[in-house]
Amino acid sequence: MTLISRRLFSSLLGGLAVLGITGMAAAHAAEDLSKVTLRVGDQTGATRAKLEAAGLLNDVPYKIEWSVFPAAVNLHEALKADAVDIGQAADSPTVSAIAGGSKIKVVANFSNGGLGSSILVPAGSPIKSLADLKGKTISPTTRGSVAHYLTLGALKKAGLTANDVKLAFLTPADASAAFQAGSIDAWGTWGVYKARTIGTLNATELVDGQGINTGNFVVSATNNALADSGKVAAIADFVSRVDRGYDWSRNNKDAYIAFYAGFAKQDKETIEKIYPDEAAYKRQPIDEAFVASLQTVFETWKEAGVLTGSLNLGDYVYRDIPIN
Repeated sequence: MTLISRRLFSSLLGGLAVLGITGMAAAHAAEDLSKVTLRVGDQTGATRAKLEAAGLLNDVPYKIEWSVFPAAVNLHEALKADAVDIGQAADSPTVSAIAGGSKIKVVANFSNGGLGSSILVPAGSPIKSLADLKGKTISPTTRGSVAHYLTLGALKKAGLTANDVKLAFLTPADASAAFQAGSIDAWGTWGVYKARTIGTLNATELVDGQGINTGNFVVSATNNALADSGKVAAIADFVSRVDRGYDWSRNNKDAYIAFYAGFAKQDKETIEKIYPDEAAYKRQPIDEAFVASLQTVFETWKEAGVLTGSLNLGDYVYRDIPIN
């Protein structure tokens, strides 16, 4: 019997892992993508606009069919209906969609540590702290959204529950109109909606998602897409472009601010204030720690009465998209 030292065994395992990753990358690269069409769901059109601004869509070897959705709930409805192949949304609505029977898997994760989603109050509002939300009307935008998750977490942080406030679930457009009209006292929102509300209405950020939300912004793909080797190769390429898009944002602050000011139709000073939300995004591995964080999101939804039953989120991740 031949004995192998622990160090040599570890080296061999590490080498096999590298070979495995390299092999997967080579397999993806070997696919002929010229006949592949990747159907991409895009919240507010922000992903496409940024990738175009960064010059990252100039040499795509496959066809992309873009579909734009106002919020994660709409994007996930399209994924569930198999109307798109992939789409990116926060982990909290993604877990809600999986619990609702969507046949998808998470293929990539980008995290900014909880930045990006916020609870806003109007300029001059008497609400100065989370405790002041008691008895008030809050729109967490749509049910099961990242802002809904933030709202529940913020209330818990203040020793309150959803029963201590009135939750008004609205589409982003309706929530914006209600906020402007004074029909709601606070609004949980994100992204371009947050930028426009701060810039146009001088809204005040009461709390952001740090310490409450994970900040995980995940790419999900349908099981049907993942059963097609050509689409898997296209997904791997697309995710790499998204990754490079975040690199571009971090390394080209002025260019990003100029782009997003135009996209959001706000001045550059407003966009500079929320630039850290974007700059903090970095790709994270699809590993056991990530699966555990998804499981925590599910248990939090259950505790709040939003979801019921049991779910093993480890069954809903796809680990074979390499990180470059």
